[in-house]
Amino acid sequence: MKRASALELVRAVVDPGSWRSWDEPVAVTTPDAAYRDDLLAARERTGLDESVVTGEGLVRGRRVAVVACEFRFLGGSIGVAAGERLVRAVERATEERLPLLAAPASGGTRMQEGTIAFLQMVKVAAAITDHKAAGLPYLVYLRHPTTGGVLASWGSLGHVTAAEPGALIGFLGPRVHEALYGEEFPSGVQVAENLLAHGLVDAVLPPGMLSERVATALAVLCKDGAAPSSGDRLPASPSGPVPSAEESIRASRRPGRPGVRELLAACATDITPLSGTGAGERDPGLLLALAHVAGTPCVVLAHDRGSSPSAHGQALGPAGLRAARRGMRIAAELDLPLLTVVDTAGAALSREAEEGGLAGEIARCLADLVNLPAPTLCLLLGQGAGGAALALLPADRVVAARHAWLSPLPPEGASAILHRTTDRAYEVAGRQGVRSADLLANGIVDRIVEEGPDFLANLGRVLGAELAALRSRDRDERRASRRARYRRLGTSAASSTAFPPS
Repeated sequence: MKRASALELVRAVVDPGSWRSWDEPVAVTTPDAAYRDDLLAARERTGLDESVVTGEGLVRGRRVAVVACEFRFLGGSIGVAAGERLVRAVERATEERLPLLAAPASGGTRMQEGTIAFLQMVKVAAAITDHKAAGLPYLVYLRHPTTGGVLASWGSLGHVTAAEPGALIGFLGPRVHEALYGEEFPSGVQVAENLLAHGLVDAVLPPGMLSERVATALAVLCKDGAAPSSGDRLPASPSGPVPSAEESIRASRRPGRPGVRELLAACATDITPLSGTGAGERDPGLLLALAHVAGTPCVVLAHDRGSSPSAHGQALGPAGLRAARRGMRIAAELDLPLLTVVDTAGAALSREAEEGGLAGEIARCLADLVNLPAPTLCLLLGQGAGGAALALLPADRVVAARHAWLSPLPPEGASAILHRTTDRAYEVAGRQGVRSADLLANGIVDRIVEEGPDFLANLGRVLGAELAALRSRDRDERRASRRARYRRLGTSAASSTAFPPS
């Protein structure tokens, strides 16, 4: 398969005629005659003076900085000149407040320049870190092949990372592995599609689709959307018949009940799914995405219970919570609103979950959410059982569907603890105050959305208005108010330590 050169890729991504190079000429100064010949031959072969091209262009009308490797230039290797060119480009993108797209295709460090070349990866990674700390998006497109220090530095730091189909992507190149260990590296491991399956990249797509995906992701990451209005504060929750705990729990488990995917289909656009932790783990129980929800850009992290809610559903494990924390980091770095959606029958109960640090991940989710600088909105959409639900709950505002509920354990588990039988689950749930109405009375929920014929459309409007209102609030005031909210739970007159009637 013929792979696109660096400039061919750039021209496929940016709008026609919009590319402007930032590269300054690089002189050949090495005293090593053989290396000098290699450099001159690479220049003749590629028409480039180094293994990296940098510049800017328009992607669907948006200014974007781009850095890309040319693999035909000494294997896309990074030496001192290439490293300096990369850093200057990243620093310029940061100074001009441009989103940055990196498209590496490299064997890693340039061996002819040795250790000083190896250390270039440190300064490139530092520049990328500064770019992200400035609240600017960093996207990565891993091309064939990307290995070594390039993958282990600027190739693995993206907010969103995609890969070229069939691309070889791995830390240790197959040829080096065979030379060092006398055997071939296992086939199929260092391939883009396998990385996607293991939560190391977010998508596998051909160069022809890159422009569209970059534009879609940046529409959210750059916070495009209508300006928030100070008049977006919503009216009080609707009044109506209050269902019993049993009615709500049964309704939340009803086959065909809308989940997060149906919600996004009804009220979200510019959806960019993110796959797993970005560090080698995925959990089908956690959906992570960038999206405009009712016109407001945000990071969405949600329990994804699949197509058939039940008393057991899709349990959430530690990998899912680590993926959730990745979403929290993206929201914090780019000051994007975070929407969490709670709809879970509970956390995974298994040896693997215990050994994977489930309890610690719940704790870290709670700590991260309570202190997150970004605006936060939680939607209680359905089931809300145990620590897996609590891990996504703390937020500036909490909205609940009428039949949503929240409890320390699945009702059957609570009944087993209190009565040594699961037969009294609904009775116990009623006494525990798990219903949306109870949560509203106790200050845990701010608003209830009725579940009528236009449920998803109404819910989308409520979420959009809440998100827009949160964006208009001062960051420090908002975070202080969130901390105070959870500090006073259970201490106000509205909160009762007695079990309410069902």
